[in-house]
Amino acid sequence: MAQVRIRNTDEIISGEENVRSFLSAQGVLYEHWDPNKLAPSLRDKYVLSDEEKQAILDTYEGEIRDLAERRGYRTWDLISLSDATPNIEELLKKFEQVHTHTEDEVRAITAGNGIFIIKGSDDVGYMDVELEAGDVISVPEEKPHYFTLMDNRQIVAVRLFIETEGWIAHPYSDPTFQQA
Repeated sequence: MAQVRIRNTDEIISGEENVRSFLSAQGVLYEHWDPNKLAPSLRDKYVLSDEEKQAILDTYEGEIRDLAERRGYRTWDLISLSDATPNIEELLKKFEQVHTHTEDEVRAITAGNGIFIIKGSDDVGYMDVELEAGDVISVPEEKPHYFTLMDNRQIVAVRLFIETEGWIAHPYSDPTFQQA
């Protein structure tokens, strides 16, 4: 289950309904899909064949299509990252920069975990949203954020897009932002 840490107060928000309510007030969509739908052989696997990726997408096809219909997403794919990913260090450096997009950034975590650092309202400031298998988040367009891996550096996630070529990151300069 997702957990939110508000950086400027160290307040922790946990529990599905509490996280959903808090993030909703910040303009961020949070949902939870059943992680147990996924075949046990795929739950903790981070190096995936094309067939295994398709099996994950097929498992969650109903949820993906429902979310896509409700939010206008037109295409999706699956990303898998771990220490086995070529050039993982360069990828992480690219990810770990605050930016915005002209469309939502959506992740549905199917294995592992990751973290979104998101700029909330003025009274909240930056928050860390820790996600694990089953957690689904949509960071709205133009909301400053970045996504990275947690200490175990393993994640599999469905990404949904409005534009068929995917989203483009636009750097966001914020002198108040501090790396955790």
